[in-house]
Amino acid sequence: MKKYYLLIILFMIFSCKGKVENKHVVYLSPDCGCCHDWVKHMEKNNFPLEKNLNSNMYDVKINAGLPIDLASCHTALINGYFIEGHVPANDVKRLIQQKPNGIIGLTVPGMPAGINVPGMEVNDEKANFDVLAIDSNGKSSVWAHYE
Repeated sequence: MKKYYLLIILFMIFSCKGKVENKHVVYLSPDCGCCHDWVKHMEKNNFPLEKNLNSNMYDVKINAGLPIDLASCHTALINGYFIEGHVPANDVKRLIQQKPNGIIGLTVPGMPAGINVPGMEVNDEKANFDVLAIDSNGKSSVWAHYE
């Protein structure tokens, strides 16, 4: 009987571990419309996100390894990477597929606005902006450029 309980406990531990690793979370303000619009963009692109309405965004960003000078409004944790700000879903997909060595996340610093910025489609013009890849030393490089 003890072996039976041990097997059940082991099954539960390994089952839970798999679910935690696949969990995608976004930390955002409950009042930020552009954040919620970005979440909709990600969900339309097969990234279901658990919303965490967190008022202490600074700690979330620092704990994720994001250099604070490259911050934006919301922070997501997807497949072990941080995704900061209005990063297009295609860039997140490429990051997950390529798994580049040393890269810990992507960011779109600030809040560029334009029809090509997911969640920030507030005008009919395209924005000129970069998606930056951040490595484990906090250094950035251009991951994608949009204009």
